[in-house]
Amino acid sequence: MTALVLGTAATWGMVGVIWMVQLVQYPMLTGYPPEAATTAMADHQRRISWVVGPLMAVEGVTALILLVDRPEIMGATQAWVAAILLGVALVSTVAVQVPLHSRLADAHDVVTARRLVATNWVRTTAWTARGVLLVAVLIS
Repeated sequence: MTALVLGTAATWGMVGVIWMVQLVQYPMLTGYPPEAATTAMADHQRRISWVVGPLMAVEGVTALILLVDRPEIMGATQAWVAAILLGVALVSTVAVQVPLHSRLADAHDVVTARRLVATNWVRTTAWTARGVLLVAVLIS
């Protein structure tokens, strides 16, 4: 049960972060002048890691634990769906968002900034769905 509670808490931490990033941080990048945008993105990358790194680590460890040792209130399908949703968010982060962040840290480009906003909906949706699923398991 501890893994479920910790995983749910970490997931909801990420849900809050990802919605703030989706609705506030990333859209602001499209309006910055080029010289400020590269600094803003580099700062974002450096600072956000301190927030999301521990949350993502807890999520990853607890997701693995729940696949092999889940509480009675959680079915195998729920554990796998939660893990797959986390996988979607993490693959999107590594394969899409990190490269876009790197491009924007090197040189500002409004098209790339807009692409970051648009593609980030994958992570926003995956983390939100994972959070809802885990809460539903806890209150069942």
